[in-house]
Amino acid sequence: MGQFRFLTAGESHGKGLTMVIEGLPSGLPLAESDISPDLARRQGGYGRGGRMKIEKDHAEITGGVRHGYPLGSPVSMWVQNRDWVNWTEKMAVEPVETEIERVTRLRPGHADMPGAIKYGFDDVRNVLERASARETTARVAVGAVAKRLLAEFGVAFNSHTISIGGVHAEVPETIDWAAVEADPVRCADAASGQRMIDAINAAKPDGDTVGGEVEVRVSGVPLGLGSHVHWDRKLDGRIAQAICSINAFKAVGFGLGFASTEMRGSQVHDVILPLAEWRGQAWRHKTNNHGGIEGGISTGEEIVVRAAIKPIPTLAHPLPSVDLDTGEEVLAHYERSDVCVVPAGGVVAEAMVAIVLADAWMEKFGGDTLSESRANYEHYLTTIGPRARRD
Repeated sequence: MGQFRFLTAGESHGKGLTMVIEGLPSGLPLAESDISPDLARRQGGYGRGGRMKIEKDHAEITGGVRHGYPLGSPVSMWVQNRDWVNWTEKMAVEPVETEIERVTRLRPGHADMPGAIKYGFDDVRNVLERASARETTARVAVGAVAKRLLAEFGVAFNSHTISIGGVHAEVPETIDWAAVEADPVRCADAASGQRMIDAINAAKPDGDTVGGEVEVRVSGVPLGLGSHVHWDRKLDGRIAQAICSINAFKAVGFGLGFASTEMRGSQVHDVILPLAEWRGQAWRHKTNNHGGIEGGISTGEEIVVRAAIKPIPTLAHPLPSVDLDTGEEVLAHYERSDVCVVPAGGVVAEAMVAIVLADAWMEKFGGDTLSESRANYEHYLTTIGPRARRD
């Protein structure tokens, strides 16, 4: 059982999304306004579809918080689906007398076929409603709460777009994060960002979609989160699982990631600097090619996670597919969808990394109250210098 864990419930066109979070210490200041900015960031980005014009996501805290502070009990939240008014019969909880048209045309690249066969459904809507990326709204809300916890300890999260549709950014050595948030595709390289927009525009009239790659960076994480002793306690393994659980994410790398396969070890491995060059932080490295994690444990360097997002499978010009009922060839099902979700994908990836780090943080430092966690954290920092200095 994790120290910080969550559950979500709800469907894309149902009444809304429910979240339950367990593991928040009491004494942590928490308000709905802490969550709203990330929900707005998730809804932005060039290439989004019509659904983003309908929804104005707001997370309402419905339990576990009193007078601005968690009670140590589970925290529950709710995000309303404004589009529900158009789906009251199709997605009704109770049986309806109206005959509802079934979805039987399967979409290549989606959960339609394996989900319908696995659960014995004759209507693919029973799968696609939950498999929809609308559920990532709930994850971003939970991730915002995780960020609020970690912000108390100086941990900060950012993300940016590395590529879209085969256009790759020239990432500057120092990133202007405010400029990233203002950019339509959340790219740190404005010239490449415009070419990414051009790639999205080129795909749209063809009824097609484009994918890309995002990078999440986390600063302020101390050495020592995660562990090398079991496969399921390795921090990079936990982050990779969390990232790959997001809709359309298909690959994860840390630091150099796949690029390290083309280099020699002497070029890849990060030299540990002597004490005189630590610049106020314990155990510094000359480079950060490992992305802040070695042996499944955070090293104290910036955590850098890169992730690949495939083009989404709902195409305005559908691919050939098969009918669930007959097995005969048909065109795949189409519903309103995005052309590109990469800019928003970075925000969702941030959320999942934050959730994993919040869990690892509470696992390491514990505490039923924020002050207890802080005391444990501050004491730990006094123990991790060179042995001669500790003794």
